[in-house]
Amino acid sequence: MRILLIEDDQLIGDGLNIGLNKLGFSVDWFQNGLDGREALLQAPYDAVVLDLGLPGIDGLSILKEWRMQGKKEPVLILTAKGDVDQRIIGLESGADDYLAKPFALAEVAARIKALIRRHNDTITPIITHGNITFNPYTRTIQLEGKDVVLSPKELTVLELLLNNKNKVLSKETIENKIYSWGEEVSSNAVEVHVHHLRKKLGKNIIKTINKIGYMLGEA
Repeated sequence: MRILLIEDDQLIGDGLNIGLNKLGFSVDWFQNGLDGREALLQAPYDAVVLDLGLPGIDGLSILKEWRMQGKKEPVLILTAKGDVDQRIIGLESGADDYLAKPFALAEVAARIKALIRRHNDTITPIITHGNITFNPYTRTIQLEGKDVVLSPKELTVLELLLNNKNKVLSKETIENKIYSWGEEVSSNAVEVHVHHLRKKLGKNIIKTINKIGYMLGEA
């Protein structure tokens, strides 16, 4: 899951960036409101964590612009403790949830996942494909009823394919979803993830479409 983080406080931003990455998210962190505002227009994100007090342009103005432009990505706003008026204004401006500072990393991660689930309108948490089951809530994969351990990037690639059955995804599309800006990406990174998934889940789990990309194999 790729997250856009816009937070100018160095300590808070650094903690969220490192912490969320360790929890399996790919994070793009911007400290300036203007840069963060444009980022959502340039890359695919599953959710946004947005501070309200930002240099360049404030968070509420960014949020209002996004919603006017038709951007529907779920937004979690960060507010100062006790700042009830800002929370209300933020929710009325299109935010999906808010969290008062200080906060626990685990709660931020849980709220992000909840927003993404709600945004994707997931009726059932379990996705089944042949003998493979994926639980988005617990982020677990089972093969014939037995747990399979995947790396965060492998899990993201598989989830992307499971959510796009019968669609061919280009290598670039997959890279944009699993890697953040500034993250070093080797030329064969996607191929390596696909190779590992085939090794762990079966050689037919992913089908290579020559010179185009990848798609989920037949169940």
